[in-house]
Amino acid sequence: MKISEELNWFSMLNIGAASVIRINFLIKLIDITVVGEGILEPEELKKEPSISLGNNLPLRRDHGLTAPLSLEELMTREVVTVTPQYTLYEAAHLMGEKRIGSLLVLKYDTLVGIITERDLLNVVSCGVKLEKDWIGGGTSIREEKVESVMSFPVVKICSDSPLKEAARIMIEKRIRRLAVCDSGEVVGIVTAGDMIRSLPEAPEKMKVWFQVDYFMAKKVVTVDEEMLVENVAGVMAAKRVGSVIVTKQGKPKGIFTERDLLTKFLAGDKSLIAEVGDHCSSPLITAPIGMCIHEAAKLMTKNRIKRLPITKEKELIGVLSARDLVEAYARAAT
Repeated sequence: MKISEELNWFSMLNIGAASVIRINFLIKLIDITVVGEGILEPEELKKEPSISLGNNLPLRRDHGLTAPLSLEELMTREVVTVTPQYTLYEAAHLMGEKRIGSLLVLKYDTLVGIITERDLLNVVSCGVKLEKDWIGGGTSIREEKVESVMSFPVVKICSDSPLKEAARIMIEKRIRRLAVCDSGEVVGIVTAGDMIRSLPEAPEKMKVWFQVDYFMAKKVVTVDEEMLVENVAGVMAAKRVGSVIVTKQGKPKGIFTERDLLTKFLAGDKSLIAEVGDHCSSPLITAPIGMCIHEAAKLMTKNRIKRLPITKEKELIGVLSARDLVEAYARAAT
């Protein structure tokens, strides 16, 4: 059977028909072992028989049966909202409590904006303090309002839209979240992290084109374990990255992300005057160069991470994000 006959899931993007991916949902058990200080890598990938349906859509299991995943199945239905008059302190606490990376902003039941963990990172890096500085002056997150930092307008998608449309919009707008609407009403939110749970695998003949090497961010931003979190936030904002690799004596020790900043500090009323090495996630979960992006997506989903450091001969050479994976699959159809 020709590749073009095997799958048209992403060819429907109307951005080219030369590259068509065969949907092949593989369930693999990934064993993790320590290969160096602070680093974990996949040791072995065990394959089970693949499953493929004629309609070439992503699949789910339901009591032993298979059915295509839809946008409505992937999205988060519990939409957490705030008003523009919420303080950043209240927003951070709510995001930390719900363990989510964004809040939709409503005014008179109308969607007017979205505030994300990246917005909070940028605010803190610009000098907004956690507490009011009565001597030095300036504002704090207890005073600053959501409306001053939220992003608007919010990018939306209809609940009955195909997954390929959600992927296309995320890539075009360079965003990681979409508000899902039904008859004009917000009914959910879908993220890049949600999307990678239902992305297809490239056929064997095309896998060389879909390795992590081609889509990862090749510049790895590192900080020493003794750097203060306050300064780390500044580095992340300046470099426009959502994470940094924390090193100990030049060797990778862990990773510190904008989610760590939110949950461990902003939502926890903890001072940023703390060494990042004491608060990073460790050891690192990594993947080797040459891994297929489908396998990388499964590894990230299994371990509930959104960023995957890539190694070559045990040296870090890049970082793959959930949005990178969505972009990889979207480009596969060009």
